[in-house]
Amino acid sequence: MSPQIRTLTRRSVLAGMAAAAAAEPLKLSRKVRVAIIGLDGHPTEITKPLNDIPELEIVGIAAADRTQIERFIRNKPRLANAKIYDDYRRMLDAEKPDVAAVCNNNGERAAAVLEAVSRKLNVMAEKPLATTQSDLNKVKKAVDSSGIKLGMLLPMRYERPYLALKQIVESGEIGEVIQISAQKSYQLGNREEWYKHKETYGSTILWIGIHMFDLMAWTSGRRFTEASSFMGRVGFPSAGEMETSTVTAFRMDNGGAATLHMDYCMPGTAPSHGDDRLRLAGTKGIAEYLAATGVTLVTSTKKPHRVETLPPEGSVFRDYLAHVYAGAPATLTVGEIYMDCDVTLAAHEAAVKGRIVKI
Repeated sequence: MSPQIRTLTRRSVLAGMAAAAAAEPLKLSRKVRVAIIGLDGHPTEITKPLNDIPELEIVGIAAADRTQIERFIRNKPRLANAKIYDDYRRMLDAEKPDVAAVCNNNGERAAAVLEAVSRKLNVMAEKPLATTQSDLNKVKKAVDSSGIKLGMLLPMRYERPYLALKQIVESGEIGEVIQISAQKSYQLGNREEWYKHKETYGSTILWIGIHMFDLMAWTSGRRFTEASSFMGRVGFPSAGEMETSTVTAFRMDNGGAATLHMDYCMPGTAPSHGDDRLRLAGTKGIAEYLAATGVTLVTSTKKPHRVETLPPEGSVFRDYLAHVYAGAPATLTVGEIYMDCDVTLAAHEAAVKGRIVKI
Protein backbone atom coordinates (compact mmCIF):
# COMPACT_ATOMS: atom_id res chain seq x y z
CA MET A 1 0.00 0.00 0.00
CA SER A 2 1.42 3.40 -0.98
CA PRO A 3 1.98 6.17 1.61
CA GLN A 4 -0.74 8.22 -0.10
CA ILE A 5 -3.33 5.48 0.30
CA ARG A 6 -2.41 4.97 3.95
CA THR A 7 -2.92 8.70 4.60
CA LEU A 8 -6.27 8.72 2.87
CA THR A 9 -7.35 5.68 4.86
CA ARG A 10 -6.75 7.56 8.09
CA ARG A 11 -8.64 10.53 6.70
CA SER A 12 -11.55 8.35 5.68
CA VAL A 13 -11.73 7.00 9.23
CA LEU A 14 -11.88 10.58 10.53
CA ALA A 15 -14.52 11.45 7.95
CA GLY A 16 -16.57 8.44 8.96
CA MET A 17 -16.32 9.38 12.62
CA ALA A 18 -17.41 12.94 11.81
CA ALA A 19 -20.34 11.73 9.73
CA ALA A 20 -21.45 9.41 12.51
CA ALA A 21 -21.20 12.28 15.00
CA ALA A 22 -23.25 14.58 12.78
CA ALA A 23 -26.48 13.29 14.31
CA GLU A 24 -25.20 14.08 17.80
CA PRO A 25 -25.57 17.57 19.32
CA LEU A 26 -22.45 19.70 18.88
CA LYS A 27 -21.33 21.62 21.95
CA LEU A 28 -18.92 24.43 21.16
CA SER A 29 -16.40 25.57 23.73
CA ARG A 30 -17.81 29.11 23.62
CA LYS A 31 -20.13 31.41 21.73
CA VAL A 32 -19.09 31.72 18.07
CA ARG A 33 -20.04 34.89 16.18
CA VAL A 34 -20.27 34.63 12.40
CA ALA A 35 -20.53 37.40 9.79
CA ILE A 36 -21.71 36.51 6.29
CA ILE A 37 -20.09 38.33 3.36
CA GLY A 38 -22.34 38.16 0.31
CA LEU A 39 -25.31 35.99 -0.56
CA ASP A 40 -24.25 34.95 -4.06
CA GLY A 41 -22.94 31.52 -3.16
CA HIS A 42 -24.52 29.02 -0.78
CA PRO A 43 -25.06 30.92 2.50
CA THR A 44 -27.70 28.38 3.57
CA GLU A 45 -24.78 26.03 4.27
CA ILE A 46 -23.75 28.55 6.95
CA THR A 47 -27.21 28.89 8.49
CA LYS A 48 -28.12 25.19 8.26
CA PRO A 49 -26.56 24.23 11.65
CA LEU A 50 -28.07 27.18 13.54
CA ASN A 51 -30.97 25.29 15.10
CA ASP A 52 -28.68 22.52 16.37
CA ILE A 53 -25.89 24.72 17.78
CA PRO A 54 -27.13 27.24 20.35
CA GLU A 55 -23.65 28.78 20.71
CA LEU A 56 -23.64 29.77 17.03
CA GLU A 57 -24.79 33.31 16.20
CA ILE A 58 -25.00 35.22 12.91
CA VAL A 59 -24.12 38.77 13.93
CA GLY A 60 -24.07 40.48 10.54
CA ILE A 61 -24.81 40.05 6.84
CA ALA A 62 -23.29 42.26 4.15
CA ALA A 63 -24.53 42.51 0.56
CA ALA A 64 -25.04 45.33 -1.92
CA ASP A 65 -28.75 44.53 -2.30
CA ARG A 66 -30.61 45.13 0.96
CA THR A 67 -33.71 43.47 -0.47
CA GLN A 68 -31.71 40.31 -1.03
CA ILE A 69 -30.69 40.29 2.63
CA GLU A 70 -34.25 40.88 3.80
CA ARG A 71 -35.46 37.93 1.71
CA PHE A 72 -32.71 35.75 3.15
CA ILE A 73 -33.47 36.48 6.80
CA ARG A 74 -37.27 36.35 6.41
CA ASN A 75 -38.92 33.67 8.57
CA LYS A 76 -35.57 32.74 10.16
CA PRO A 77 -35.81 33.59 13.88
CA ARG A 78 -32.13 32.85 14.49
CA LEU A 79 -31.21 35.61 12.00
CA ALA A 80 -33.52 38.23 13.49
CA ASN A 81 -30.71 40.01 15.35
CA ALA A 82 -28.20 39.98 12.50
CA LYS A 83 -27.21 43.52 11.52
CA ILE A 84 -27.42 44.48 7.86
CA TYR A 85 -24.52 46.12 6.03
CA ASP A 86 -23.81 47.19 2.47
CA ASP A 87 -20.02 47.17 3.04
CA TYR A 88 -18.45 43.98 4.40
CA ARG A 89 -15.28 45.78 5.53
CA ARG A 90 -17.31 48.05 7.75
CA MET A 91 -19.20 45.01 9.07
CA LEU A 92 -16.00 43.16 9.96
CA ASP A 93 -14.62 46.23 11.74
CA ALA A 94 -17.84 46.88 13.64
CA GLU A 95 -18.89 43.34 14.56
CA LYS A 96 -15.44 41.76 15.06
CA PRO A 97 -16.78 38.24 14.40
CA ASP A 98 -14.97 34.99 15.13
CA VAL A 99 -15.67 33.62 11.64
CA ALA A 100 -16.12 35.36 8.31
CA ALA A 101 -18.33 33.31 5.99
CA VAL A 102 -17.39 34.50 2.49
CA CYS A 103 -20.24 33.81 0.08
CA ASN A 104 -19.84 36.59 -2.48
CA ASN A 105 -19.35 36.11 -6.23
CA ASN A 106 -16.36 34.20 -7.57
CA GLY A 107 -14.48 37.19 -8.95
CA GLU A 108 -14.58 39.15 -5.68
CA ARG A 109 -13.98 36.24 -3.32
CA ALA A 110 -10.21 36.30 -2.99
CA ALA A 111 -10.23 39.98 -1.99
CA ALA A 112 -12.85 39.33 0.70
CA VAL A 113 -10.93 36.33 2.05
CA LEU A 114 -7.76 38.43 2.23
CA GLU A 115 -9.62 41.21 4.08
CA ALA A 116 -10.89 38.73 6.65
CA VAL A 117 -7.50 37.06 7.08
CA SER A 118 -5.82 40.44 7.53
CA ARG A 119 -8.08 40.90 10.58
CA LYS A 120 -7.02 37.47 11.92
CA LEU A 121 -10.53 36.06 11.47
CA ASN A 122 -11.22 32.41 10.82
CA VAL A 123 -12.70 31.97 7.35
CA MET A 124 -15.25 29.63 5.79
CA ALA A 125 -15.27 30.50 2.09
CA GLU A 126 -17.38 29.58 -0.89
CA LYS A 127 -15.48 27.76 -3.61
CA PRO A 128 -13.22 28.36 -5.40
CA LEU A 129 -11.02 30.55 -3.21
CA ALA A 130 -9.87 32.48 -6.28
CA THR A 131 -10.34 32.59 -10.05
CA THR A 132 -6.63 33.09 -10.85
CA GLN A 133 -3.52 31.30 -9.67
CA SER A 134 -1.91 34.57 -8.62
CA ASP A 135 -4.84 35.41 -6.34
CA LEU A 136 -4.88 31.87 -4.96
CA ASN A 137 -1.18 32.16 -4.14
CA LYS A 138 -1.88 35.41 -2.26
CA VAL A 139 -4.61 33.68 -0.25
CA LYS A 140 -2.35 30.71 0.54
CA LYS A 141 0.46 32.99 1.73
CA ALA A 142 -1.86 35.09 3.88
CA VAL A 143 -3.62 32.09 5.46
CA ASP A 144 -0.40 30.18 6.13
CA SER A 145 1.28 33.15 7.80
CA SER A 146 -1.76 34.21 9.86
CA GLY A 147 -2.52 31.04 11.78
CA ILE A 148 -6.26 31.34 11.09
CA LYS A 149 -8.43 28.30 10.34
CA LEU A 150 -9.65 28.06 6.74
CA GLY A 151 -12.65 26.09 5.50
CA MET A 152 -14.31 25.87 2.08
CA LEU A 153 -17.89 25.06 1.13
CA LEU A 154 -17.69 21.61 -0.46
CA PRO A 155 -20.92 20.18 0.99
CA MET A 156 -21.21 17.32 -1.51
CA ARG A 157 -18.34 15.53 0.25
CA TYR A 158 -20.66 15.13 3.25
CA GLU A 159 -23.59 13.63 1.33
CA ARG A 160 -24.44 9.98 1.99
CA PRO A 161 -23.81 8.50 -1.49
CA TYR A 162 -20.30 9.92 -1.73
CA LEU A 163 -19.44 8.91 1.83
CA ALA A 164 -20.54 5.41 0.80
CA LEU A 165 -18.36 5.43 -2.32
CA LYS A 166 -15.40 6.50 -0.20
CA GLN A 167 -16.02 3.64 2.21
CA ILE A 168 -16.29 1.12 -0.63
CA VAL A 169 -12.95 2.16 -2.09
CA GLU A 170 -11.26 2.15 1.32
CA SER A 171 -12.61 -1.35 1.99
CA GLY A 172 -10.65 -2.64 -1.01
CA GLU A 173 -13.77 -4.16 -2.63
CA ILE A 174 -13.13 -2.64 -6.06
CA GLY A 175 -9.33 -2.75 -5.84
CA GLU A 176 -7.21 0.11 -7.16
CA VAL A 177 -9.23 2.79 -8.94
CA ILE A 178 -7.87 3.21 -12.47
CA GLN A 179 -10.72 5.06 -14.20
CA ILE A 180 -13.23 7.67 -13.06
CA SER A 181 -16.23 9.02 -14.98
CA ALA A 182 -18.29 11.89 -13.60
CA GLN A 183 -21.11 14.20 -14.64
CA LYS A 184 -22.76 17.39 -13.51
CA SER A 185 -25.82 18.46 -15.50
CA TYR A 186 -27.98 21.38 -14.33
CA GLN A 187 -31.03 23.33 -15.33
CA LEU A 188 -30.01 26.79 -16.48
CA GLY A 189 -33.12 28.55 -15.18
CA ASN A 190 -33.06 32.27 -14.46
CA ARG A 191 -29.55 33.00 -13.21
CA GLU A 192 -28.55 36.05 -11.21
CA GLU A 193 -26.59 38.68 -13.12
CA TRP A 194 -23.19 37.80 -11.63
CA TYR A 195 -23.30 34.37 -13.32
CA LYS A 196 -23.44 35.97 -16.75
CA HIS A 197 -20.13 37.84 -16.67
CA LYS A 198 -16.65 36.33 -16.78
CA GLU A 199 -15.31 38.86 -14.25
CA THR A 200 -17.71 37.72 -11.53
CA TYR A 201 -18.40 34.11 -12.60
CA GLY A 202 -14.98 32.95 -13.75
CA SER A 203 -16.08 29.82 -15.59
CA THR A 204 -18.31 26.79 -15.23
CA ILE A 205 -15.21 24.67 -14.54
CA LEU A 206 -14.27 26.98 -11.65
CA TRP A 207 -17.79 27.28 -10.24
CA ILE A 208 -19.22 23.75 -10.34
CA GLY A 209 -16.33 21.64 -11.56
CA ILE A 210 -14.51 21.97 -8.25
CA HIS A 211 -17.31 20.04 -6.49
CA MET A 212 -16.79 16.96 -8.59
CA PHE A 213 -13.01 17.30 -8.86
CA ASP A 214 -12.93 17.10 -5.07
CA LEU A 215 -15.24 14.07 -5.00
CA MET A 216 -13.37 12.26 -7.77
CA ALA A 217 -10.03 12.52 -5.96
CA TRP A 218 -11.36 12.09 -2.42
CA THR A 219 -13.53 9.02 -3.01
CA SER A 220 -10.94 7.28 -5.20
CA GLY A 221 -7.87 8.00 -3.10
CA ARG A 222 -6.04 9.16 -6.20
CA ARG A 223 -4.27 12.38 -7.15
CA PHE A 224 -4.46 14.21 -10.50
CA THR A 225 -1.19 15.06 -12.24
CA GLU A 226 -2.24 16.53 -15.61
CA ALA A 227 -5.39 18.20 -16.96
CA SER A 228 -6.87 18.82 -20.38
CA SER A 229 -10.18 20.63 -20.90
CA PHE A 230 -12.60 22.11 -23.39
CA MET A 231 -15.43 24.50 -22.61
CA GLY A 232 -17.88 26.35 -24.82
CA ARG A 233 -20.84 28.72 -24.87
CA VAL A 234 -23.35 27.10 -27.20
CA GLY A 235 -27.01 28.07 -27.36
CA PHE A 236 -28.84 29.59 -24.38
CA PRO A 237 -28.20 33.31 -25.08
CA SER A 238 -29.67 34.15 -21.66
CA ALA A 239 -26.61 32.52 -20.09
CA GLY A 240 -24.39 35.40 -21.16
CA GLU A 241 -20.74 34.44 -20.66
CA MET A 242 -21.47 31.20 -18.79
CA GLU A 243 -20.06 28.11 -20.45
CA THR A 244 -22.95 25.76 -21.14
CA SER A 245 -20.84 22.69 -21.93
CA THR A 246 -17.43 21.51 -20.65
CA VAL A 247 -15.30 18.39 -20.51
CA THR A 248 -12.12 17.78 -18.49
CA ALA A 249 -9.76 14.81 -18.62
CA PHE A 250 -7.12 14.05 -15.98
CA ARG A 251 -4.16 11.74 -15.79
CA MET A 252 -4.04 10.15 -12.35
CA ASP A 253 -0.96 9.50 -10.26
CA ASN A 254 -1.16 5.74 -10.92
CA GLY A 255 -1.42 6.19 -14.71
CA GLY A 256 -5.21 5.89 -14.80
CA ALA A 257 -7.60 8.39 -16.39
CA ALA A 258 -10.53 10.45 -15.12
CA THR A 259 -13.14 12.53 -16.95
CA LEU A 260 -15.84 15.01 -15.99
CA HIS A 261 -18.42 16.39 -18.38
CA MET A 262 -20.76 19.22 -17.38
CA ASP A 263 -23.63 21.10 -18.96
CA TYR A 264 -26.58 23.39 -18.25
CA CYS A 265 -28.89 21.39 -20.53
CA MET A 266 -31.31 19.83 -18.03
CA PRO A 267 -34.78 20.91 -19.17
CA GLY A 268 -37.35 22.35 -16.80
CA THR A 269 -39.42 19.18 -17.19
CA ALA A 270 -36.70 17.13 -15.46
CA PRO A 271 -37.57 15.77 -12.00
CA SER A 272 -34.66 17.61 -10.33
CA HIS A 273 -32.48 20.68 -10.79
CA GLY A 274 -29.35 18.62 -11.35
CA ASP A 275 -28.13 15.18 -12.37
CA ASP A 276 -24.81 14.33 -10.72
CA ARG A 277 -23.08 11.02 -11.41
CA LEU A 278 -19.84 9.41 -10.28
CA ARG A 279 -18.41 6.07 -11.45
CA LEU A 280 -15.26 4.55 -9.95
CA ALA A 281 -13.79 1.64 -11.92
CA GLY A 282 -11.18 -0.44 -10.14
CA THR A 283 -9.13 -3.55 -10.72
CA LYS A 284 -11.67 -5.69 -8.80
CA GLY A 285 -15.00 -4.00 -9.53
CA ILE A 286 -17.03 -0.87 -10.10
CA ALA A 287 -18.90 1.43 -7.71
CA GLU A 288 -21.26 4.05 -9.08
CA TYR A 289 -23.74 6.67 -7.94
CA LEU A 290 -26.66 7.99 -9.99
CA ALA A 291 -29.66 9.66 -8.44
CA ALA A 292 -31.98 7.33 -10.38
CA THR A 293 -30.37 4.11 -9.13
CA GLY A 294 -28.57 5.12 -5.94
CA VAL A 295 -25.18 3.65 -5.07
CA THR A 296 -24.51 0.41 -6.97
CA LEU A 297 -21.65 -2.03 -6.69
CA VAL A 298 -20.34 -4.97 -8.71
CA THR A 299 -17.12 -6.81 -7.87
CA SER A 300 -15.25 -9.95 -8.84
CA THR A 301 -17.07 -11.74 -6.00
CA LYS A 302 -20.42 -9.91 -5.89
CA LYS A 303 -23.10 -9.56 -8.56
CA PRO A 304 -24.42 -6.08 -9.37
CA HIS A 305 -26.52 -4.76 -6.48
CA ARG A 306 -27.71 -1.58 -4.88
CA VAL A 307 -26.00 -0.55 -1.64
CA GLU A 308 -28.89 0.04 0.74
CA THR A 309 -27.05 1.03 3.93
CA LEU A 310 -25.37 4.43 3.60
CA PRO A 311 -23.42 6.47 6.16
CA PRO A 312 -25.27 9.33 7.90
CA GLU A 313 -25.13 12.73 6.20
CA GLY A 314 -22.72 15.33 7.53
CA SER A 315 -22.37 19.10 7.29
CA VAL A 316 -19.35 20.96 5.98
CA PHE A 317 -19.84 23.99 8.25
CA ARG A 318 -20.74 21.94 11.29
CA ASP A 319 -17.58 19.88 10.88
CA TYR A 320 -15.52 23.05 10.47
CA LEU A 321 -16.94 24.45 13.71
CA ALA A 322 -16.37 21.14 15.47
CA HIS A 323 -12.74 21.21 14.39
CA VAL A 324 -12.03 24.85 15.25
CA TYR A 325 -14.07 25.20 18.44
CA ALA A 326 -14.59 21.68 19.79
CA GLY A 327 -11.26 19.98 19.10
CA ALA A 328 -12.55 17.51 16.49
CA PRO A 329 -10.28 16.32 13.64
CA ALA A 330 -10.50 18.28 10.39
CA THR A 331 -12.50 16.35 7.80
CA LEU A 332 -11.54 18.82 5.04
CA THR A 333 -7.95 19.91 5.55
CA VAL A 334 -6.25 23.07 4.32
CA GLY A 335 -4.02 20.91 2.14
CA GLU A 336 -7.07 19.35 0.47
CA ILE A 337 -8.61 22.79 -0.03
CA TYR A 338 -5.47 24.09 -1.73
CA MET A 339 -5.20 20.97 -3.90
CA ASP A 340 -8.84 21.25 -5.01
CA CYS A 341 -8.29 24.87 -6.01
CA ASP A 342 -5.00 24.07 -7.80
CA VAL A 343 -6.63 21.22 -9.72
CA THR A 344 -9.60 23.37 -10.70
CA LEU A 345 -7.46 26.28 -11.85
CA ALA A 346 -5.33 23.85 -13.88
CA ALA A 347 -8.45 22.44 -15.57
CA HIS A 348 -9.66 25.98 -16.29
CA GLU A 349 -6.26 27.04 -17.67
CA ALA A 350 -6.12 23.96 -19.89
CA ALA A 351 -9.40 25.02 -21.54
CA VAL A 352 -8.39 28.67 -21.89
CA LYS A 353 -4.94 27.94 -23.33
CA GLY A 354 -5.84 24.79 -25.27
CA ARG A 355 -3.03 22.66 -23.87
CA ILE A 356 -2.32 20.02 -21.24
CA VAL A 357 -1.48 21.56 -17.87
CA LYS A 358 0.61 19.81 -15.24
CA ILE A 359 -0.73 19.93 -11.68
